[in-house]
Amino acid sequence: MAVSTTPKLDARKLREDFPIFEQRTHNHPLAYLDTAASAQKPRAVLEAMTRFYETSYANIHRGVYDLGERATEAYEGAREKARAFVNAESTREVVFTHNVTAALNLIAYGWGFDNLGPGDLVVVTEMEHHSNFVPWQYVAGRTGAEFAVVPVDENGKLQLDELEAIAARGNVKVLGCAHVSNSLGSVNPVERLIAWGHDQGAIVVVDGAQAVPHRAVDVQALGADFYAFTGHKMCGPTGIGVLWGRAEHLEAMSPFELGGHMIRKVTVGRTTWNELPHKFEAGTAPIAEAVGLGAAIDYLGGIGLEAVERYERELLDYALPKLEALEGIRVFGPPADRRAGIVSFEVEGVHPHDVAQILDWEGVAVRAGHHCNQPLMAKLGVPATTRASFYLYTVPEEIDRLVAGIEKARKVFS
Repeated sequence: MAVSTTPKLDARKLREDFPIFEQRTHNHPLAYLDTAASAQKPRAVLEAMTRFYETSYANIHRGVYDLGERATEAYEGAREKARAFVNAESTREVVFTHNVTAALNLIAYGWGFDNLGPGDLVVVTEMEHHSNFVPWQYVAGRTGAEFAVVPVDENGKLQLDELEAIAARGNVKVLGCAHVSNSLGSVNPVERLIAWGHDQGAIVVVDGAQAVPHRAVDVQALGADFYAFTGHKMCGPTGIGVLWGRAEHLEAMSPFELGGHMIRKVTVGRTTWNELPHKFEAGTAPIAEAVGLGAAIDYLGGIGLEAVERYERELLDYALPKLEALEGIRVFGPPADRRAGIVSFEVEGVHPHDVAQILDWEGVAVRAGHHCNQPLMAKLGVPATTRASFYLYTVPEEIDRLVAGIEKARKVFS
């Protein structure tokens, strides 16, 4: 009997698809280890957007002329690709936004203001990106609801044994959680969190920004109420994000932005809203960006997300022992088998920005700061970390250069 296997990812070959790696920085080959902030773009995405602008650009859903119809077909075709990518039931449940932040704010405003009040409890994890933390904190404060966090321990692991005590504090109405931590790379037990949230009668909002580019996601199997991701972290352009939401929630929610396209009828006395998903897509849409997102989905589909996930695990197995062996280095987060391709660390006695600057001189691009995770940084006892993040175009020698650059930073600042 034949056994099917997922093809092995060839990162060196894939790098040829990315024009940015043809350049040098500070006279070194570019080692881009900041994909957690934003991924680089393959020619397939760049060419798809250029071709659309050159041959098919027009505004959508309005013109009955050929260009307008082609543009609308391209935009809605990208929506279908996004639906299939996360296995949503219908394109009615797939809302295009500007990014994940916009998607999460849409839920917080559109659902939160209509459904939260005194006695209710809004819960997020302590490791949430500010985009899935601050909107809920703000809306809770405005509606009189209480705000609480699922704590993490000193290693950045969620303390799920605290859930029972949290539930005793009020009527849990919302649970916000990251599928993958943007600072630690932790792959969180979202299925367990979703089940707990639903047991409390809450809606569950999952930030999938760091998950969708790196692993296969099936929103129907996960069972959350909302799931958000963004194009620019998955080889697509900036300016386009995706909110998947259960149709019954989206139907009941108030729109967040008002204006053109999201309306059905406007009179002096009353305005009614358009059908899903257009009810939440006010104004001129990010049309070319949607085309680019569709091209990125096709590109990742050709590689296979299972292959991407497996390759990142190999990179982690290579990188973590090397980093942990360095003197004066503290690596944050879980072991490789519970982590996506993200590694945050501190160098004893050296500020993360200084580490990042030395690495930049060596042609290695990493991120330094609090990574929009200030509550998490406070729990870890640091003001900031240096973060290296890997993707399908990362090669092992770039990790060697990262390690050598860290050692150089320690010597420079010793």
